[in-house]
Amino acid sequence: MKAGVKLPDVTFHTRVRDESIEGPNPFRWEDKTTADYFAGKRVVLFSLPGAFTPTCSTYQLPGYENGFGDFQAEGIDAIYCMSVNDSFVMNKWAEAQKLENVQVIPDGSGEFTRKMGMLVAKDNLGFGARSWRYAAVVNSGVIEAWFEEPGLCDNHAEDPYGVSSPETVLSYLKTAKSEVAA
Repeated sequence: MKAGVKLPDVTFHTRVRDESIEGPNPFRWEDKTTADYFAGKRVVLFSLPGAFTPTCSTYQLPGYENGFGDFQAEGIDAIYCMSVNDSFVMNKWAEAQKLENVQVIPDGSGEFTRKMGMLVAKDNLGFGARSWRYAAVVNSGVIEAWFEEPGLCDNHAEDPYGVSSPETVLSYLKTAKSEVAA
């Protein structure tokens, strides 16, 4: 992937809370498209190998969540966290992480991730097909800036993290803003 590339058109199968549904599981299915998430907005999208995994839960997701105000100050409308996990898992992870700012997007079948060229095998860890770790600044569905961790390959022995960190993306946004102002 690279700057200037349009995101693939995909339908995501999500579960959303619906107060009109009684009982212990007040959720309903709601399909959302790439356009629903990205049209007319400047957002940060970051994708990671899996919900509830150590680096994702300890550093990457909390960093974006806690830094949301800083991203807004740089012209970001929303921050999305994507993973090749189903909506049930992503919703429970969002709940466990007490998310208020970052929205999760379930790519349960990996269709979006595959079309982005970021679907990798993680069979060496017992995960199956998952996303390689990356982040992007996306403006109205078009990639403005791309942050991919090094070493993209199947069954990578490590899980590199740094290029797609909130600190790196925020630094880009601040630099880009100052260059436009100059």
